[in-house]
Amino acid sequence: MQRRTFIVSLSAVALSGTLWQDAALASSVVAGESPYGPLGGPDANGVALPAGFSSRVVARSGHSVGGILWHPAPDGGACFADGTGWIYVSNSEVPLVGGASAIRFRADGSIERAYRILSGTNLNCAGGRTPWNTWLSCEEIFRGKVYETDPYGAREAQQRPAMGKFKHEAAACDPDHGVVYLTEDEDDGCFYRFVPNVWGELSSGRLEVFCADNLWRPVPDPAPGVFQKQTRHQVSVARHFDGGEGCHYADGICYFTAKGDRKVWAYDAVRQTVTAIYDGAGTLDGVDNITGTQGGDLYVAEDGGNMEINIITPGRVVAPVLRLDGQGGSEITGPAFSPDGTRLYFSSQRGTSGERAGTGGITYEISGPFRR
Repeated sequence: MQRRTFIVSLSAVALSGTLWQDAALASSVVAGESPYGPLGGPDANGVALPAGFSSRVVARSGHSVGGILWHPAPDGGACFADGTGWIYVSNSEVPLVGGASAIRFRADGSIERAYRILSGTNLNCAGGRTPWNTWLSCEEIFRGKVYETDPYGAREAQQRPAMGKFKHEAAACDPDHGVVYLTEDEDDGCFYRFVPNVWGELSSGRLEVFCADNLWRPVPDPAPGVFQKQTRHQVSVARHFDGGEGCHYADGICYFTAKGDRKVWAYDAVRQTVTAIYDGAGTLDGVDNITGTQGGDLYVAEDGGNMEINIITPGRVVAPVLRLDGQGGSEITGPAFSPDGTRLYFSSQRGTSGERAGTGGITYEISGPFRR
């Protein structure tokens, strides 16, 4: 059944920049339609899209793409400009081999080659790109680590232990304040920020946790041992979020999702407040990976449910922009736009197989008149 469009429920919050109206205007917001119109029926790839959009499959787990076998369980991803072409990076959320791979596209969208940029790690779930064009690949395991990788494949990946050892999910760089925000996938997970000693160099710095009084406090031991108190329990007044997932920074706001309560949160870096901009009461379900555009639209992928990516517009309209057919046992991961904003990449982690770490993953490209 086609889902209905609805308006985001907002608590009192004023978000900086041009992305969102002030909460005082919330009462003037009226119901609207998706900026792309309703979804049509599934296409030949099983993707339901609005009119004017098209899909193609660029990779399948266990199948050859660009000279390598595409990894199982594709997860978090990002795009990077590369001359006249671009690169899409994708994590692999499987044990022991994990890591991440990259696909390099030519200017016409054809695939030039693919290659590994990280191997031998565990359950690499989400992560985030940096302003200096590296990819932070995060391990979603007990005492998991962050690895800084080179999407261009020229340099070896580096561990970044100063960013903390915990069940990492996503990362989002804030160049305005010189910090990296981090989410934690625990039912009592925390929201962190890493303050590097030198912006652009993540080998040293201070890990801080957001607290109930809207202050940031240092985590005493960012890399605790197995039997030591874990990071989320070291500061008694730390604020906890139920299952931290995707993370995206834009114009003074860090948006992050929490799957346990189906909320999309917004941290205002100026006011140092966290407020839910989507309270889980509408059609967007299983909130997970999140990305955005320069124009202020957010795109939130679903973990399960009816397998949609939903848009949240600056006018607070939430509506599906695509849906996968027959893949209810999977989850949508790694949404990321090409540098010119005309192509959206994402994966179905387990495809139609529904296997947790099987070879059913599918990575897609959607082309069309996206708002920028």
